[in-house]
Amino acid sequence: MIKIFTFVFVALFFVACSTQPKAPKPSEKAFEGEDTYILFALRAEQIRDYKSAAMLFDKLYNKSSKKEYLYRSLTDELHAKEYKKVLAKVESLTHGSLSDAKLVRYKIMALVALSRLDEAKELAMALAKKTRKADDYILASDVFIKKKEYNMALKYLDSAYVQNYNEKILDKMAIILYVNLDRKKDAIAYLETHSRINGCSKLICNRLIGIYSNENNIDGLLSVYKRLYNIDKNENVAQKIIQIYAYKRDYIQLINFLEESGADDDVLLQLYITGKNYDKASKLAAKLYDEKGDIKYLGQSAIYEYESQAKNISKKELHQVVKKLEKVVEETHDPLYENYLGYILIDHDIDIKKGMEYVKNVLKNNPDSAYYLDSLAWGYYKLGKCHKSKELFDKVVKLEGGDDPEVLKHVNAVKRCLAKSNKKTKVRKQR
Repeated sequence: MIKIFTFVFVALFFVACSTQPKAPKPSEKAFEGEDTYILFALRAEQIRDYKSAAMLFDKLYNKSSKKEYLYRSLTDELHAKEYKKVLAKVESLTHGSLSDAKLVRYKIMALVALSRLDEAKELAMALAKKTRKADDYILASDVFIKKKEYNMALKYLDSAYVQNYNEKILDKMAIILYVNLDRKKDAIAYLETHSRINGCSKLICNRLIGIYSNENNIDGLLSVYKRLYNIDKNENVAQKIIQIYAYKRDYIQLINFLEESGADDDVLLQLYITGKNYDKASKLAAKLYDEKGDIKYLGQSAIYEYESQAKNISKKELHQVVKKLEKVVEETHDPLYENYLGYILIDHDIDIKKGMEYVKNVLKNNPDSAYYLDSLAWGYYKLGKCHKSKELFDKVVKLEGGDDPEVLKHVNAVKRCLAKSNKKTKVRKQR
């Protein structure tokens, strides 16, 4: 319906405008209803009726002599694939002259679309030589690419690039170098040089990532991902950096990155734990508990606070650890924290019997755990029941984990306890 109405409107135009003055004053519209015609032309473009849009803009140009209408008409004719019509119109207006660069560009694009590449090449080269504008160098390069003359395309792109160091032009150059000319090192050198001087934008960084990934250049990938992360704190980019550091087993640099970026505190926490950096682990777990409210972080904070200073922990700090673990155990009944709490109560003589109750509760579902049995046996030792303790340790040393240094330390303590007890028994018998 809109197309029919548009053509009717165009027909009416000839009648309505026939009485308009041919030379309107500069301050006046070219003809009455000019704005209405513009609206109809724009609407035709909106619904992609480019033929009608071109016709309307063409009439606007013929009546007003405003070149913006001419250029818009030619653009719509290219969209409508009216390439021969574009050629004819430009040739009738320019007669081979290069004075109106915009019209010449339309002619070059039409020639390329019609596969008349030799003509397009000659005209594009002539226009670029005349204007020396980046857009015309790029247009010429596009023609050379169509002709698969990649060295010449690169030459023209380089002429455009040096004018303003446009990253989109550089990206096209890199593709030609890497894909079409097999000059991989040159492609990387161009991109890296631009990155170092002008910064690594998303476009350039992503192009380098694609190349380095294809080349399996891990160090190159890591370098670019870090630069990309600096301009875009993207979680996916951070995970790529973490994965590469982990692949390289460069945990020191990984920790440095995580500490500086805050990209993944859970990974950082595990690295602290693995590296036995318990003081930092405790503080980070406490931070995560404050942020997320997950009780497991409170438990981890308590354990690593204790581990970081177990030999020299003060009564006040020990009390804080116990309070935290009691809260965790009350909410979760997690055997890990329950056993840990029980062991601390036993080992520090805070409340041995209560500690043993925690451990016994854990053993109900884990009767063959060397670590939990060790805690209970240590409780009996602390109560002076060395024979009972030995019975349990005899079982512990046969289980997985029974050769743990802490377990063996406890076993030796019980042996000394029994030896001392046997010595006292002998003395009594001799008397």
